[in-house]
Amino acid sequence: MAKQVFRFGMGKTDGSAKMRDLLGGKGANLAEMSAAGLPVPPGFTISTEVCARAIRDNGRVPAEVQTEIEEALAALETAMSAKLGDKDRPLLVSVRSGAAVSMPGMMDTVLNLGMNDEVAEGMARDPARARFAWDCYRRFIEMFGSVVMGVSHDAFDEVMDGLKKERGKKLDKDLDATDLRDLVNRFKAVYRDATGRMFPADPREQLERAIGAVFRSWNSERAIKYREVAKIRGLAGTAVNVQAMVFGNRGSTSGTGVCFTRNPATGEKVLYGEYLVDAQGEDVVAGTRTPEPIAHLADQMPEVHAQLLELAARLEKRFSNVQDIEFTVQEGKLYLLQTRHGKRTGAAALKIAVDLVNEGVAGKEQAVMHLVEPAHIDQMLHPHFADEVSYRKAGRVFTKGLPASPGAAVGRLVFSAEDAEAWHGRGEKVVLARIETSPEDVGGMHASTGIVTTRGGMTSHAAVVARGWGKPCVAGAGDVIIDYAARTMSTRNATLREGDWVSLNGTTGEVIVGKEPLQDASLSEDFKLFMSWVDDIRRLKIRANADTPKDATVARNLGAQGIGLCRTEHMFFDPQRILSMRKMIVAETLEGRKQALAELLPYQRDDFRGIFLAMEGLPVTIRLLDPPLHEFLPHETPQQEQVARALGMSIDRLRSRLRSLSEQNPMLGHRGCRLGITHPEITEMQARAIFEAACELTKEGKDVRPEIMVPLVVDERELADQEALVRRVAEEVMTEKGVKVTYHVGTMIETPRAALLAGEIAARAEFFSFGTNDLTQMTLGFSRDDSATFLPHYVSAKIMDDDPFQTVDQQGVGELVRLACERGRAARPDIHLGVCGEHGGDPRSIGFFDTVGLDYVSCSPLRVPVARLAAAQATLKATGAGGTKEGEA
Repeated sequence: MAKQVFRFGMGKTDGSAKMRDLLGGKGANLAEMSAAGLPVPPGFTISTEVCARAIRDNGRVPAEVQTEIEEALAALETAMSAKLGDKDRPLLVSVRSGAAVSMPGMMDTVLNLGMNDEVAEGMARDPARARFAWDCYRRFIEMFGSVVMGVSHDAFDEVMDGLKKERGKKLDKDLDATDLRDLVNRFKAVYRDATGRMFPADPREQLERAIGAVFRSWNSERAIKYREVAKIRGLAGTAVNVQAMVFGNRGSTSGTGVCFTRNPATGEKVLYGEYLVDAQGEDVVAGTRTPEPIAHLADQMPEVHAQLLELAARLEKRFSNVQDIEFTVQEGKLYLLQTRHGKRTGAAALKIAVDLVNEGVAGKEQAVMHLVEPAHIDQMLHPHFADEVSYRKAGRVFTKGLPASPGAAVGRLVFSAEDAEAWHGRGEKVVLARIETSPEDVGGMHASTGIVTTRGGMTSHAAVVARGWGKPCVAGAGDVIIDYAARTMSTRNATLREGDWVSLNGTTGEVIVGKEPLQDASLSEDFKLFMSWVDDIRRLKIRANADTPKDATVARNLGAQGIGLCRTEHMFFDPQRILSMRKMIVAETLEGRKQALAELLPYQRDDFRGIFLAMEGLPVTIRLLDPPLHEFLPHETPQQEQVARALGMSIDRLRSRLRSLSEQNPMLGHRGCRLGITHPEITEMQARAIFEAACELTKEGKDVRPEIMVPLVVDERELADQEALVRRVAEEVMTEKGVKVTYHVGTMIETPRAALLAGEIAARAEFFSFGTNDLTQMTLGFSRDDSATFLPHYVSAKIMDDDPFQTVDQQGVGELVRLACERGRAARPDIHLGVCGEHGGDPRSIGFFDTVGLDYVSCSPLRVPVARLAAAQATLKATGAGGTKEGEA
């Protein structure tokens, strides 16, 4: 077996920051700091490769690794001139976890290991150290008991509180040596009562069991959940770091703290953090004492503060990133216990990236690859709550669903689209709650500040529409029951009624009771400069999915290089147009349908004109009508009666028409190009509207670049049918207007058959756009609206790595995309390839699309900057530029 135990700070250091996968982030960074001569207590790291083997044997490390541990421990004892269990010169150690990717607080730590009665008595012989000795011992019993043996913290707290009350002491630090000695004995009794055994006195037994507990914590419920939420995959396990203790609880010249090298909320270049005098690390986070701001350290320990500033600058330079540092001061001497890249807000990330480049600490490629994450950019583009901690502490989270569309919203609760529009019309801010949304809800969705649904996933109707409009959405809140008749939504613990104020956190999926203060989105100069670096690097072009001139303008202002998907069906739901659309659907003759379509033509032409203007000089891909016709008709009785009256027909006749359009599986039914083939007058009207708008603008001197996209083809002959019709109408209109417009006709690849026959289809298609939403549904056989009921279980059970509607399934759907690209390009080398499904805004999916050679991705307008960054990072990853992400712990 290869070497598994690596030493640091003992004259020689075995590891470095480049060995994160083997040593974990913490171990790698401790090695790096030790090698650089920084004040790090010595120790050793047991590699991540040991983790899986140890877990299989209930935490026991293999015999050959135990031998390496004994050798490293002997070297540590020599380096410290102390010995584990020696009453005169005792060595105490900490045992800490450390995976390759930071998982703060998710795994276990044991401090002060090596304490027993003999060691405590020996240390306490010096009266000046007596309190310190018994304080270390009581801390160790509590931490070992809770971490290694699962004894409840509350049991220890109850005894501590009882002793303080008995002795008339208010705080832990008020307890003297005698009090703490008594507490040690009471803690031993708690341990014995909870475990049925005596507290172990042998330090080597303590160490063996502590190492096993830290390895086992890799599979603790909280650690598994954190990895699921953070999408951390492919790691071997945690490493274990055994390190000589230094003590912040040695009196007024000692202390412990945590600090960031820059303010993680604003990015300001100032040391930011807090510390406690006469304390150990767990005291800072336990809340039993109020820490001091790190700035006060300059008054209390000026030399230590100056040294901390100097070390912070050195660490930033070494790791080319902001650092989150854990430190201890022992009797005036500063030690660094850990450093890792600091978590930060979006605004701080951008400022820090720009400042570090300007200061020469990092290069532009490093900044783009490592200093700003796509989530940081996303955060900058949406309103957010000024404080996300208070409402959680107050227990005001009503429910949690899927974070379907990011941002924050506040409004009064309504349960129908009609009410949303009516309340909005009188100046009210509303949040629309629905079991699920349908296209006929779009008016109310647009009028709402945010949307909640109890069904549906990340690519449900509500999610897709909300993201397109930049509205926060919480989808699939499955523990909520909505009662439309009573106008309430309820969980097991609470009920909200129409008109109640609620707040939505679309970034986390939380629904909050009451009004939360909002902070508006704003784009700083740092954002603009950083994004210019991004654009200089990336290969992929970024387009937007936009259906209105307003959305197109927003997208262009955020850097979109065209429209990759304009969904014409959304235009028909405007109240002025829906009646004409419904006339067309219920018409029983061709003449009747043409008459209704003639009413829609001017509206469509004006829409396209506005979008072409907003995107002048850039391509605009317009998808012909895609959804089944029944989606445009009402399904609830009151609405049916209104529509029947407006159309001048009986309710029975309308319902008869509805029944005739009804399908068992409409997503696989009469939709897409099938509508255009069976009802060519629909395609004809849309093509005429497109080319009339394009010709008018061309005559006005505008640069218009229309691309007509035929949806849902499965065969080259379907495309041939629709292409011929589009080109005929284009020639007719250009002849009528006396002007020529350059345009392209292509198709969506959204069925497996189309992907397999891409070579034949490319003979006619000038471009492909992959509709990965439908392609995922049809390839996996999962309904995107219903799969939220089981996909989370599939992911947690490791049956699937990701929800395939959020991150593209590379093995299945991705392979079809790759195959279609290869066959399409073989048949037509100049074919243009893009993606317009929701995956076009997912950073990990964008990385895949870059590798298969797509020309562009298209996403909702507010995802455009996120996609720009993800595309640049994909380019850097492919070329190996941007450096490695060292410093994570």
